[in-house]
Amino acid sequence: MTAAVGLYLCLGLPEPWLPTIEKTPLIVYGGSGAVGAFAIKFAQASNIHPIIAVAGKGSTFVETLIDRSKGDTVIDRRDGDEAVVSGIREALAKNGVSDVFYAFDAVSEKGSFQNISKVLTEKGGKITLVLPGEDFSAIPKGIEQSLTMVGRVHQDVDRRSKAGKAGVKTGGKEFGYVFYRLMSKALEDGWLTGHPYTVIPGGLDGVQEGLANLKAGKASATKYVYRIADTKSRL
Repeated sequence: MTAAVGLYLCLGLPEPWLPTIEKTPLIVYGGSGAVGAFAIKFAQASNIHPIIAVAGKGSTFVETLIDRSKGDTVIDRRDGDEAVVSGIREALAKNGVSDVFYAFDAVSEKGSFQNISKVLTEKGGKITLVLPGEDFSAIPKGIEQSLTMVGRVHQDVDRRSKAGKAGVKTGGKEFGYVFYRLMSKALEDGWLTGHPYTVIPGGLDGVQEGLANLKAGKASATKYVYRIADTKSRL
């Protein structure tokens, strides 16, 4: 749902039930994480292309999500900031577009939004980020910033409702109501799938191992799962 909020409530991109017919470049920074991966999946459903996904160790996984025939590409962030920026520019040029107006920064640190700012169109560009409390002042003032938080689906009023028809109340709650049902059907129909996961042995006794892996940056393109029934120590 976080990915859906970012794409549709924050960036204002076309929803899957009204897919775009126009070329719509989208940068997804952090494409192998759960939020970034689902952003790519939903963008595919909305016919949003070319998708320019930036990823690291999980680049191979991200390749399974994109459509190269529609101009999508994966850029390896491990090659360095300059390579990321030039890679995005090259991808845009290959697709015959000079401007990219939309970026979903599912990392929001370690140079991600700075790199995006160098290629995102400054007048009319939109970037949504996922880390509250960070200093995003490096983003040019001409680029519209927003913070993606799943809690928006619990809000009665959303800023998009201000542009709606008089007497029609639509906001985050209504969006969540509709989209949760769409996701349930999509999972049932098979065009939406869950994120890869890894079961950590030992149930809750394995939590420390999982935390250590996260701190060491070993977790990539996967979610850790703990089976409580496998816990052997006394709680």
